[in-house]
Amino acid sequence: MEATDFTARPTARSPSGSHTAAEFQYPTPRRKSWLSWDLESSEYDLLFLSTSLKLLLFPSYRSTDFEVHRNWLAITYTLPISEWYYDTTSEWTLDYPPFFAYFEKLLSIPAAFVDPKIVDLNNLNYDAWSVIAYQRTTVILSELVLGAVLLRFIRGSVDPSTQRIISASLFLHPGFLIVDHMHFQYNGFMFGIMLWSILMARNGNKLASGILFAVLLNFKHIYMYLAPAYFVYLLRAFCTSPSGKLEIKNFLSLANAVIAVFILSFGPFIVMGQIPQVLSRLFPFTRGLNHAYWAPNAWALVTAADRVLLRYATRTGADLPINLSGVASTSRGLVGDTIFAVLPNVKPIHTFIATIAFQSIALIKLWLNPTYKSFLTALTLCGYASYLFGWHVHEKAILLVLVPLSLLAAERHAYFRTFILVSVAGVFSLFPLIFTPGESMVKVPYSVLWIIFVYVPLTRRVYEFPRSLSFAIIDTLEKIYLAGFPLLQLLVALFPTFIKRRQSSVAIPTETCVSSSDFTCPEPDPYSGPAGMAGMEFLPLMLTSVYCAIGLVWGFCRLMFLYLNETYQGASNHI
Repeated sequence: MEATDFTARPTARSPSGSHTAAEFQYPTPRRKSWLSWDLESSEYDLLFLSTSLKLLLFPSYRSTDFEVHRNWLAITYTLPISEWYYDTTSEWTLDYPPFFAYFEKLLSIPAAFVDPKIVDLNNLNYDAWSVIAYQRTTVILSELVLGAVLLRFIRGSVDPSTQRIISASLFLHPGFLIVDHMHFQYNGFMFGIMLWSILMARNGNKLASGILFAVLLNFKHIYMYLAPAYFVYLLRAFCTSPSGKLEIKNFLSLANAVIAVFILSFGPFIVMGQIPQVLSRLFPFTRGLNHAYWAPNAWALVTAADRVLLRYATRTGADLPINLSGVASTSRGLVGDTIFAVLPNVKPIHTFIATIAFQSIALIKLWLNPTYKSFLTALTLCGYASYLFGWHVHEKAILLVLVPLSLLAAERHAYFRTFILVSVAGVFSLFPLIFTPGESMVKVPYSVLWIIFVYVPLTRRVYEFPRSLSFAIIDTLEKIYLAGFPLLQLLVALFPTFIKRRQSSVAIPTETCVSSSDFTCPEPDPYSGPAGMAGMEFLPLMLTSVYCAIGLVWGFCRLMFLYLNETYQGASNHI
């Protein structure tokens, strides 16, 4: 199968940044292999191939999120709206904003026709093939929003061939495959709305961009981490004139539109006086610093450092103050409070201050340079800062970084290297979500193929040879870091077998030590023997979290440095 390339390619840009028909050249059609990642093959081929893979994943591993969303179908179908945020029939109570509840209500109507048991509120943990096929199909169909928006990115791009690669990489992103089509969520649909909002900003329709972002917030409130970038950009670029004067008309238009969206979303609950109850579901502040599996962020490194210091103190007898209640707290995947054994404990206010501080650095630059490209980078950094320094961050939140960063991948080589580094660490950090052997045979090869097919064509477009010794050293160290991921994956895969062999090879003593007046039985070593091996069950997760965190923290520093030293000339729409 071969495809013909009729892509219109721009030759030059007018001073205004727009293009005329004369600026495009239509080259002689070229015949190219359908295997080429430059996507000379049609979008329909990609849609067919990706959908086929997703259909094959129907019987694959699914997390408790699958039952969460089935229960939400039942809640919104069975109960009146006044009881949606009060129902406790299942432990998986409704805790998303109203627009997502309305979305579940729409999905529940055909679900009742497919199988009435799907929307039976008391039919907990229902896992018949009908509900599996139905819910996974809704994820595929809702993800078409993402596909449609990515096509629009190509149609309006100055460099369609490059944008085609980026759009395809986003639609085929391993993060969406792992989190949505295996683990089970609707991120593709919601990130489609987010990218639609970004597209409107690129096209100069800032009012529509703000409205779409308000809609997105009412689907899932995790996107509020991106709100500071939207606020500064829209206030500076839409509500303020170049001279600094407030544009009253634009400000009122934006404010009224956003208020209207929130009234449309929360209106019924305002009338019923249920806003406190809804907010209590949306913002449960009883969780600890770290999630069960430490999201690979700054706090994962701090937590790991605390464990290292504890181990050092117990082995060497160093005079370090040890909090006994923190000895076991951070060594396992517990959801409760994270209490450090040696280091000072981190409180929610500390994470809030750190997040706001790092976001503010990017926001100041955005205020001074309110261009689209500046907005896109600041948006990425706001999501990045919330991921690295937020309270009780879930590993899935890395998509808040990976998705907008993808749009910057072809900006120039420095951005591309940052994109590759963060993408590899970010995607690998999602692997623990899918821990069954069969699915591991999908997630690992798929992710490797994805990074190869993105890296090869983009590196040809943006590669730059290191021009100084310091850049060469950094380039080498980053390559060494990336080369460590195959070794880490091998260790994680073989670790359970190693533990079982160690446990079976250690002889269990039959004699019991008895203390006497002149002899005390030695304390058992918690890091050796069968008990010690069992206590190391979370070691692969810890290693994964810490190793990925190193790359993600470095990627943040790298991107922040690039942004602060970037010079923007007008409202560039390079991608």
